[in-house]
Amino acid sequence: MPYVRHWLRNSLLVFAFAIVLGLIAAHTHLTQPHELLWDRDLQTSTRTGWLNTLMLGVSDIFSPVGGLVIIALWCGWLLFARHKPVTAVSTFLVIAVGWNSSEIAKIIVARNRPPAVYSLAPETGSNSFPSGHVALTVSLAVAAYFLARGTRHQRTVAVGGAAVVLLVAFSRLYIGAHYPTDVLGSLLVSGAAITFLTGAWDRWLLSRLHLVPLLARFGSVPGPEGRAEPVEPAAERSGRADVRTTTTAE
Repeated sequence: MPYVRHWLRNSLLVFAFAIVLGLIAAHTHLTQPHELLWDRDLQTSTRTGWLNTLMLGVSDIFSPVGGLVIIALWCGWLLFARHKPVTAVSTFLVIAVGWNSSEIAKIIVARNRPPAVYSLAPETGSNSFPSGHVALTVSLAVAAYFLARGTRHQRTVAVGGAAVVLLVAFSRLYIGAHYPTDVLGSLLVSGAAITFLTGAWDRWLLSRLHLVPLLARFGSVPGPEGRAEPVEPAAERSGRADVRTTTTAE
């Protein structure tokens, strides 16, 4: 996970700006009437049968249930198939922190959803600002970029991730689940949360992974000094065990 300079100051400032933006959008008439009109124009001018199906499908893939499945499969693959516990933990944290930061902002801003009469799939039980779907997608894209960083796939992953974020953002506006500022707020809030995480990871979290002994069963884990502690191959452990057994039998 890369280290971001001035991570604490920058993350707090961006998060605060996002909250102020959300409060203005939700509780004044500076933006909401214009956003509602923009949403209606988008929906009435672009909606068709096949596009409705596509946008609803995109929204379902990056829904809370879809997000949990993606996290489980991705982190499980890194842990059990690739034997990279540190990468699995860092990937999980990037996605979880970036995604769940939107829930904190939702509670603070408490913005109502756009009128359900224009929505293809009315949602209840969750505030509008910011979009959790977009926050999830941003977090997934950033996590993928962190993994590809420094490789020949870095640019491809960055462009692909940005394209998916734009697609999900458009889908949330298209089906009438959010206002435009909800989408913008997701970019700011999740970005701020991930920036904070990069500093916390470098300063506190990485050097404490050795306190979770279970992780070392899947691969090397840094010790207190930040150096990776070697993991003994299972074959060598088995061989020594056979030697001890033979010696005892004699």
